[in-house]
Amino acid sequence: MLQVFEWPVRVYYEDTDAGGIVYYANYLKFCERGRTEWLRSLGIEQDGWLHSGTAFVVRHVELDLRAPARFNDLLNICTKVTQVKRATVAFEQQIFNQHQQLLCTAYVKAACVSIQQMKPVAIPAPIAEVIQRAT
Repeated sequence: MLQVFEWPVRVYYEDTDAGGIVYYANYLKFCERGRTEWLRSLGIEQDGWLHSGTAFVVRHVELDLRAPARFNDLLNICTKVTQVKRATVAFEQQIFNQHQQLLCTAYVKAACVSIQQMKPVAIPAPIAEVIQRAT
């Protein structure tokens, strides 16, 4: 069974449009926070890898918006890894509101790249090992 990592996010006024509804692109930001905090929970700090010339970049994303989030909602970002390859990690993420209503599902593929060349590289062994153990 795939492990699910959960991260709470509050909807701030800046996340919404004039009607108090979350602007669609901000769901991508919420998902990014979920993936970043998942890595952090595993002891992987991305800034250290950036300094060594390695980064994870989003290669592909699909977003299925089902219901609106609103100003001041407390969201739960659920993140799970669905596939790990040599240079990519695929995620399924779901966003629920405080009433456990599913608002959004995202499918994200992140690629490991050399910052200098901006080309795919193998996920560094220390990161790959941690990710494999966590999935």
